[in-house]
Amino acid sequence: MSEQTSKQTSEQNTTNLEELYNQSIKRVRDGQLIKGKIIAIKSKEVLVDVGFKSEGVLPIVEFKPDELEIGRDLDFLVESVEDDKGMIVLSHTRAKQIQAWNKIVTACKEGNLIDGMIMRSVKGGFLVNIDSIEGFLPRSLSGFRDAAGKDIIGKKIKFKITKLNQFRRSAVVSRREAMQQEKQKARLVLWENLKVGEIVSGTVKAITDFGAFIDLGGIDGLLHITDMSWAHLSHPSEVVAVGNKLEVMVLNIDKERNKIALGLKQRFPDPWSEVLNKYPPSSKVTGKVVNVVPYGIFVELEKGIEGLVHISEVSWAKKIDNLSSIFAIGDIVETIVLFADQQNRKISLSIKQLEQNPWLEAQDKYLKGSKVLGKVRGITDYGVFVELDNNIEGLIHISDLSWTKRINHPQDVLKKGQKVEVVVLSCDAQNQRISLGLKQVIPNPWSEIAQRYPIGKELEVEVASITDFGVFVKLEENLDGLVFKDEIEPQLLTQLNPGDKMKVKVIKVDVEQAKIGLSARIGDGSR
Repeated sequence: MSEQTSKQTSEQNTTNLEELYNQSIKRVRDGQLIKGKIIAIKSKEVLVDVGFKSEGVLPIVEFKPDELEIGRDLDFLVESVEDDKGMIVLSHTRAKQIQAWNKIVTACKEGNLIDGMIMRSVKGGFLVNIDSIEGFLPRSLSGFRDAAGKDIIGKKIKFKITKLNQFRRSAVVSRREAMQQEKQKARLVLWENLKVGEIVSGTVKAITDFGAFIDLGGIDGLLHITDMSWAHLSHPSEVVAVGNKLEVMVLNIDKERNKIALGLKQRFPDPWSEVLNKYPPSSKVTGKVVNVVPYGIFVELEKGIEGLVHISEVSWAKKIDNLSSIFAIGDIVETIVLFADQQNRKISLSIKQLEQNPWLEAQDKYLKGSKVLGKVRGITDYGVFVELDNNIEGLIHISDLSWTKRINHPQDVLKKGQKVEVVVLSCDAQNQRISLGLKQVIPNPWSEIAQRYPIGKELEVEVASITDFGVFVKLEENLDGLVFKDEIEPQLLTQLNPGDKMKVKVIKVDVEQAKIGLSARIGDGSR
């Protein structure tokens, strides 16, 4: 290929690349609104990509805090395609102003209402902010009746655009006409006909923590949570849902404040009016569990009347940590009434009071040192709960499970549901506590163990486990000894694994603490 041909080919390739590059760049012009993506956020500047050959750099003050997000798409105005530095000049603030103005123009032409915020009082009226566009609300069009400034300044209100100033880009607005437009139809239909005490139909429009707003056909009324049900409610959603059709009673009408109070429970008799006669103390009642909470269970005795069985009133003897493991919503339970408080709408119930207190005879029945049979009911990190007669439970502490076996967790010794023979170590009927022992069923073997393992005796043993403070070794079935960390060469310690054999000698036997101390330093003259 000739030198001239090569040069022409190179120039053609360069031209093609330039064309592809130019085609990939958006065509923009001064004064154009364009979409851009935030690609970097600095302390004072924001970098924006609009698909042009250069990015725009804008002051961070042009953005609201919730707009500052990498990858966020926003609108911008192209103020200049290229400045002295060859950069595109953008403005987010002016873009929002242009969009706000276009929105106002459209609202004026179509007669739509628009949101605005009253900023301050001026001569003859108020200044209004409508998406950063200044509006003037004449006092004659405000609709305020001697309202104090603090009551209206900063409030967001709907307005109707009555006049535009294209040159100054400002507007004259009317709150009075907006109110008339919104409520005229509803007032004609409802306000004249609505009466306190009548039943009206409505649709649940919105739900809050304190109640629900009901659309009565153009006017909203409030159904407060306390007027929804005679029963206790935690949240309005327990009774109503958005979209529900309801028949409610009109409780109060405030035409001046445009407020209507509604009631649902008022359509039905108050069940608490006869509660003292129907549920006297000591009466037995059956109900359905409707809620299970950490401190007790709520039992529905009839529609609108619930009583509480506190966790302390469930059992005389059993230790209960989790009521959900015993009760479920929908369970039918028999209880006894402790007291009823009609004024505060509370009924206290008990399950355990249906039975005689078994702890009254426990002191005489479970004597210290006596052997008893029981069934394992619960296992914790610190011990085992054993059910004795009459549902009384006693605790075997982990230290009282074995004389010789090193126990990591009580479930390594006993299983839930297992029947065991135990010894009563103590019985405190007043505080409802029984301490039990499993190891005490057999004599303490440590006197004999001390004779079998005198100080200085040398043994070959098997490594059971390795800890930070030493090595546990197996002396015999269910009997371990501890080789202290400072009684073994560091090099040997790093090489040991469970199951390895090693030689040790007895250096300590503690009968009271049930421990045997060992040393791996044999024949080194240190002892």
